Amino acid sequence: MGAKKKSQEVEACTEEHGMLTLEKFEEASERVKDVTQPTDLVYSEYLSIQTGNKVYLKPENMQFTGAYKVRGAYYKMSTLSEEERSKGVITASAGNHAQGVAYAAKKYGVKATIVMPTTTPLIKVNRTKSFGAEVVLFGNVYDEACAKAYELADEYGYTFVHPFDDPAVATGQGSIAMEIVKELPLVDYILVPIGGGGLATGVSTLAKLLNPKIKVIGVEPAGANCLQESIKQGKVITLPKVSTIADGTAVKTPGTKIFPYLQKNLDDIITVPDEELVVAFLDMVENHKMVVENSGLLTVAALKHLDVKNKKIVSILSGGNMDVITMSSVVQQGLIFRDRIFTVSVLLPDKPGELCRVADVIAKKNGNVIKLEHNQFVSTNRNAAVELRITLEAFGTEHKEEIIESLNQNGYLPKVVRTNI
Repeated sequence: MGAKKKSQEVEACTEEHGMLTLEKFEEASERVKDVTQPTDLVYSEYLSIQTGNKVYLKPENMQFTGAYKVRGAYYKMSTLSEEERSKGVITASAGNHAQGVAYAAKKYGVKATIVMPTTTPLIKVNRTKSFGAEVVLFGNVYDEACAKAYELADEYGYTFVHPFDDPAVATGQGSIAMEIVKELPLVDYILVPIGGGGLATGVSTLAKLLNPKIKVIGVEPAGANCLQESIKQGKVITLPKVSTIADGTAVKTPGTKIFPYLQKNLDDIITVPDEELVVAFLDMVENHKMVVENSGLLTVAALKHLDVKNKKIVSILSGGNMDVITMSSVVQQGLIFRDRIFTVSVLLPDKPGELCRVADVIAKKNGNVIKLEHNQFVSTNRNAAVELRITLEAFGTEHKEEIIESLNQNGYLPKVVRTNI
């Protein structure tokens, strides 16, 4: 699609909805102050050194609802008529938009019904209920929950508050860009997570209105890159399936109403595999003492894919709603990916003292044994070979290799195997 045609479509869409104009963005930026907490930019010395840029974090995970979504939900609620509010609102969400709508509805005294996928983390379900909303669990992914929400909207006359494919919602989300540019006027790049595209629409559109030189890069999970594929084909497409630990961005189809804005204003899209999100989680916890959910980590993981130097870059951390069980799993996997936990298999004779000798070799290299599995039945000749699987803590890859080399030098011929904690 040519630039002129895309621009015409954007103008037509703007005129139709009366949103995504500088005037509306300014209005939204003032209104959302009623429900948002200041999320001033945090300079990351660690990420700056890693990338050769000046990296700043926009910590939307610190919002009262744990995510940026309250911005769009509250602004959308402010645009509804009294009749619409009296009938109530409904939405579908994997969690963060749910909490945003529930909180905004509570502020306006409006009944809210939220349809959430059955896979939604428990912390998001409970927090949504805590704001007074009725929660309906349905479907395995957002798209199935969304279809159910539309059914209920038709049945009961609720106003559907779309999590991303709504220009008013996108306008509210764009208030993030207003804050970024006010605090860092010379920002070069803004990295924004993408699920359905509402946040990216608001941020990219306003950023370009304020300064066309700002580069806005969208970031999607590699297993849910619906917008990247849609832009490649020049039209909105639906992925056959999505598979990602970034549940908040596990969307099959990007928004159709906002698609022209994304085509025009996004400079590029980066995709990130799940394993990089796991490592990014550890980076944020260890270096910034912040808990950021997997979708919010997309922009952190994407930094190393951005081939630029000496630029001012803002990574938007979209949310921090992660349940403890998921957090524990991510930490464990992150330690494994970084070679700070690993497992080796060694064969040794089944006789007294062998286990002590292996432990002594490891101890001399400052390895910390956290689990042992002793299999006497790996061979029919127990005197010749008994398998010992040792799970250890190390300081990193170099330390791991030192331990393995020491085991080799002592005749144990270790093999690295899959670690199951």
